[in-house]
Amino acid sequence: MTDEIISIQNMIYEIRGQKVMLDSDLARLYEVPTHRLNEAVKRNSKRFPPDFMFQITDEEWNIFLRSQFAISKDNRGGRRFAPFVFTEQGISMLSGILNSDIAISVNIQIMRTFVNLRHFALSQNGTSEQITELRKLLLLYIEKNDKRVNDIIVALNNLIEKPKETRKIGFITD
Repeated sequence: MTDEIISIQNMIYEIRGQKVMLDSDLARLYEVPTHRLNEAVKRNSKRFPPDFMFQITDEEWNIFLRSQFAISKDNRGGRRFAPFVFTEQGISMLSGILNSDIAISVNIQIMRTFVNLRHFALSQNGTSEQITELRKLLLLYIEKNDKRVNDIIVALNNLIEKPKETRKIGFITD
């Protein structure tokens, strides 16, 4: 895998269950200012339905900043608005409106990266079966040990509630 693909992989995030890229990351790759990229998108808004591009909410943006960059929620990373994010299809559509050699070259690299991620995900087919098996074993272990712990608790409670009568040792005098 080339360094370009690895670097692009680090710019792909999962938001709302979709793999997306931030407008600012795409603008940096295309070597244009973020506001210019967003202007071009707004001029061609019919090409970008909600499943191609969407603006994340302020709440999502704050969570994203904290989880990705460990930035406090008050610091918006120099942005006035939450960013737009683009799905793979939206990024493909960008190549049609950003008609430069850099945009074409970058789009090819991005598409290859998404393909590599998809191939990797598909190659992990045995993993879900292994996880399911491990889950079953863990549940059996918990069930078995819960019963043991429960038996110990019951025995201790019985001892506390009704202690065994002890026999007196020695001579009995009446």
